[in-house]
Amino acid sequence: MRNNMCFRGKSEQMYAVIFKAKIHKLDKAYSEMAKRMRELAINKYGCTEFISITEGTQEMAISYWKSQEQIKQWKENSEHLVAQKRGRSAWYESYNVQVVEVIREYSNNTSLIE
Repeated sequence: MRNNMCFRGKSEQMYAVIFKAKIHKLDKAYSEMAKRMRELAINKYGCTEFISITEGTQEMAISYWKSQEQIKQWKENSEHLVAQKRGRSAWYESYNVQVVEVIREYSNNTSLIE
């Protein structure tokens, strides 16, 4: 039996920001802000991928970055600071943010297997 899991290796340093929140109340302003924050992260700060999902009262977003400096600049962006403040005061009961270094990446994409 052949294992189709593939290790691509660490070709360059990569970081992920994992945002987990318990939702208080989301509204139309939240949807507009979330869309704007994703666009800003990708188009201005070099975020390579931004994925979010909401299930019930839980939200999780994972964004991928090439450097910690990009993450720091993103966190300190004036529009993002407004979004963070609004999140704390209206949208979320609680949240947790983790910044992690991606050490390995696996895939079941058989086109990556040599």
